[in-house]
Amino acid sequence: MKRLLLPLILFLALLAPAMANRLLIPMDEAQKNHLKAYGIAYWVLKTHDTEIDWLLNYRGGSFMMSQSQAFVNEMVIRGVSYEVISEAQAAQIMAEVQSPDANMDAVKLQKPPKVAVYSPKTKQPWDDAVTMVMTYAEIPYDVVFDSEVLDGKLPEYDWLHLHHEDFTGQFGKFFHFKDQPWYIAQKQEAEGIARKYGYNKVTQMKLGVVKKIRDFSLGGGYLFAMCNATDTYDIALAAQNTDMVDAFYDGDGFDPNVNSKLDFRETMAFRNFQVYTNPYMIEFSNIDNQPEERGLAEHNDYFSLFQFSAKYDPIPTMLTQNHMNVIKGFMGQTTAFKKAYLKPEVVVMAENRAAGEARYIHAPYGRGFFTFYGGHDPEDYRHEIGEEPTDLNLHPNSAGYRLILNNILFPAAKKKKQKT
Repeated sequence: MKRLLLPLILFLALLAPAMANRLLIPMDEAQKNHLKAYGIAYWVLKTHDTEIDWLLNYRGGSFMMSQSQAFVNEMVIRGVSYEVISEAQAAQIMAEVQSPDANMDAVKLQKPPKVAVYSPKTKQPWDDAVTMVMTYAEIPYDVVFDSEVLDGKLPEYDWLHLHHEDFTGQFGKFFHFKDQPWYIAQKQEAEGIARKYGYNKVTQMKLGVVKKIRDFSLGGGYLFAMCNATDTYDIALAAQNTDMVDAFYDGDGFDPNVNSKLDFRETMAFRNFQVYTNPYMIEFSNIDNQPEERGLAEHNDYFSLFQFSAKYDPIPTMLTQNHMNVIKGFMGQTTAFKKAYLKPEVVVMAENRAAGEARYIHAPYGRGFFTFYGGHDPEDYRHEIGEEPTDLNLHPNSAGYRLILNNILFPAAKKKKQKT
């Protein structure tokens, strides 16, 4: 009997790896921690010489990779749900995903992008959702600001996030906070950098920064921005040959004909907008859909993700992977983009159709890409200044935060030629 059992045990031991040697990270409702799952994917790419299959539109955009005890251990430590599957099951999943009749596909994630966050040294704890979610997901990043940008450091990175920032040089138009220590520190920091690089005004220095970032994207970089880093970026480009800033912020008056001198050939995402020169109005232009125009409140503020063809439009498909199609809205200094002011090449990936607004947009730019996401903190509807930062331990399955993390993995994908 023992002689019979020994070969059977050896056979099963040899067979086991062949039967169960893939790991599936589900990204549907079965996932306990969607946000940290992205961190696992990034960690696998960064620390191990292996590829990951990103299964677009399969169970919320799941990840599949080779089996490794090190991977399993890390997922257990981080609280990420996973399933051990056989090669036969993996082949069946791939056949389903690649079926011509299914709106699914698989892309190979290969090399993790080197990530930079444009953020001031005076950043406050409540300031930036992207740094919060990358820290929570355990995705490493470097912090750069005006000095590093002007010194030409951006080509060292693949992916750049623009911190909640006013690129018009008006310090967010937060005139009513002018006596607060954080405002004073922010203003002093910007003025010091302007002097260091020979600019007469902060507005001129910020335009220099914007042009360096533009060159980064034109050269193949991936640019991601939220809140008022989106519209003020384009406003700075459009107004580069005039002066839209009141003496309250830059020491000299604005051009009363500024709106007739805006050059929309210079902008990335927006056109035909008008800027607001009133220094006491905490708004920059008519791009942003205002609360009184939106007619929405926290209880009914939602936006819907578009569903793209995974096989024909893989890039917007990657950027919209989620376990929810309808996502609760959230405000920011720039909350949403009026669709009437979008350039025709811009792809709207999420909208509130009734309010006539886009919340999440994307387009190629030169050899690179940009993605703009309206609002400030996906899990804090109003996001008041001075509040404690959001505790993402309370929101591990945040659909709004998932959209940010899609953008971080997107540059890791093996490029496929877009068919439309």
